[in-house]
Amino acid sequence: MTAANVKEQLQKQYPYKIEMHAHTSPCSPCGTVTPDELVNIYLKLGYDAVVITNHFSYGYGVFENSSVSKDEKLAMYMNDYENACRAAEKKNIKILLGAELRFSENFNDYLLYGADYETLHIAYDYLEEGLASYYKNGKPQNSLLLQAHPFRSGMTQVNPELLDGIETFNMHPGQNSAIGFAVKYASEKAFAVTTAGTDFHDYSGHHQGLSALRTSVIPQDSFELADILRRGDYLFEIGGEAIVLP
Repeated sequence: MTAANVKEQLQKQYPYKIEMHAHTSPCSPCGTVTPDELVNIYLKLGYDAVVITNHFSYGYGVFENSSVSKDEKLAMYMNDYENACRAAEKKNIKILLGAELRFSENFNDYLLYGADYETLHIAYDYLEEGLASYYKNGKPQNSLLLQAHPFRSGMTQVNPELLDGIETFNMHPGQNSAIGFAVKYASEKAFAVTTAGTDFHDYSGHHQGLSALRTSVIPQDSFELADILRRGDYLFEIGGEAIVLP
């Protein structure tokens, strides 16, 4: 059996493509693509689902204005996700809710899968308390928290016991996420969950669809996605071509 045959078999076994790390505007100030635009971009690329992981950061973006109430901030945060869901209605693509958390203690980012309004309502109260407090006391058992791009410049290595896994393949073309180091670290620490994501921010002609999680089913919500990750029932697709075993 040739490598091409193996690749074809794996693609048939895991036919569905999910973008695991994507940002939209205006929720993520660093993003330039609206929810409607994101849906159309990934639909044309042949993706079956996109996880919107907008920045959920202490003092940043929709959480920057101290004069706005918690509920108002969360409503603003959810607005992009809800708009994307509306844009995806009657189209062959699923929008899932995630978040990219950052606590006040450092510049680390953490991807949350298994998210809904209540999950984020709780997470908000831990942004000033830090990772350890959130992981031990605030994170639901059916959610997963992974350190995003852990070897990018400015990141701090944390106690692996405070993580469910890490993002090994962060494919942002404007950042050096030291993918090789991340893959090696995941193996050394025996993380049960690793992910690959484009870290999509803008439609510049080369910053979309750079990676995918390939699955055997399409998760119907963020918690079903977390369950797929927990079971390890997935593959990575990198650059639209290479199939990678996590």
